[in-house]
Amino acid sequence: MELKTKSTVIIGGSATGEILYFDTPISFWGGVSVKTSKVVQKGHPQNGEATANKILVIPNLIGSSSSSAIILELIYSGLAPKAMILGNHDAIIPIGIIAAKQIGWGSIPILTLKNPDFKTGDWVTIFPNGEIRYEEP
Repeated sequence: MELKTKSTVIIGGSATGEILYFDTPISFWGGVSVKTSKVVQKGHPQNGEATANKILVIPNLIGSSSSSAIILELIYSGLAPKAMILGNHDAIIPIGIIAAKQIGWGSIPILTLKNPDFKTGDWVTIFPNGEIRYEEP
C-alpha cells in the first residue's frame, strides 16, 4: 500500500531521505551548530542529532531572524538538511534558502503541513508539487 500526503509548497524541489522529527520547538540560531549541523540547544530532545542530509520535520519553530543566516551557512558548508517540513508557515527560514539560491549555493525544499504525522527514521520522497510519499529505506 502506498502512503502519501499533500503539503503546501513554500520553496519547491525534490528530496528523498530519512526524517528527523523535532519533538519540541527549536530555533536554528543558537539551536543548531553551523560547524557540525548538530542540534546544540540544551535540553532539547534532539540534542546531539545531526540535521545534515535529513528531512527535518519541525511542527513548531522558535522565531529568530538570525535563523535564516544559519540555514544559509549550512547550505554554503554542505551541511544543510535535504528538505524541511514545517507545521506552520514561516517567513524567516525561507529567506536564507532564497539567498543561498540567488548566490548560487543551492536550495532545499520547504513545505508546510499542519500536524505532520511522521517519526524519526521514516523515509519519504518529496515531489515539487508538495506530494510526500513514504518510502522503504
